[in-house]
Amino acid sequence: MISPNRRHIVLTALGLMLASTSASFAAVIRGVLPFSSKAAPPPRVTPGPWRYFTPDEGATIEALVDRLIPADSETPGGKDLGCGVYIDAQLAGPYGSYEGFYMSGPFHDGTKQQGIQSPTTPAEQYRKGLAALDRHCRRNDKSGFAALTDARKDEIIGGLESGKIELDGGVDAKKFFKLLLTDTQNGFLADPIYGGNRNMAGWKMIGFPGARYDYRDWVERHNERYPYPPIGIADHPNWNG
Repeated sequence: MISPNRRHIVLTALGLMLASTSASFAAVIRGVLPFSSKAAPPPRVTPGPWRYFTPDEGATIEALVDRLIPADSETPGGKDLGCGVYIDAQLAGPYGSYEGFYMSGPFHDGTKQQGIQSPTTPAEQYRKGLAALDRHCRRNDKSGFAALTDARKDEIIGGLESGKIELDGGVDAKKFFKLLLTDTQNGFLADPIYGGNRNMAGWKMIGFPGARYDYRDWVERHNERYPYPPIGIADHPNWNG
């Protein structure tokens, strides 16, 4: 069963993030920026009407992310951090439809290294998965997931993770849990412009500098707290001419 420990969740995702950004600099940049761009940042995602989820689906998602990342003394929970808003915006965009992915058959269960092997898009997986979860809860608890106690929510989430809970409608509970967990992690650590990591709380907790142009002096300084506040994409001066 998953332990609702934010540090376990964050460190898993953070390891992947750091591994993907560890390439060395090819040259030292001095003087001025090596480029100029008039491009605008992506539009900021803000709380409001759900873009993809129905109101009931949205309530369930916010209840799920709030148990995957429960509030503690360092940061708010997944709901207040905007993880549900982040997932909703992603599903309403290119990620939700796997835009740009090859989506023709044949489809077979492959290895982890072979990537996605399914004709079902993330948006479809969430719609089917949330509906199946709602049916399961109403059969066994006479209530939707969002109305359950925290202890019962954790028990159900653990059952999804382990596969002990079987969902109907052809939904693989373990795969649905993995999708939900990954997207929640991304919402915790993504730039706030995408709706999650509200007030950069996730970055502040781990000392990540955000979209600062140059922090090479701190790359090799391990176990030291980064002293400067993080900067988000939309707040970076390079976006403002």
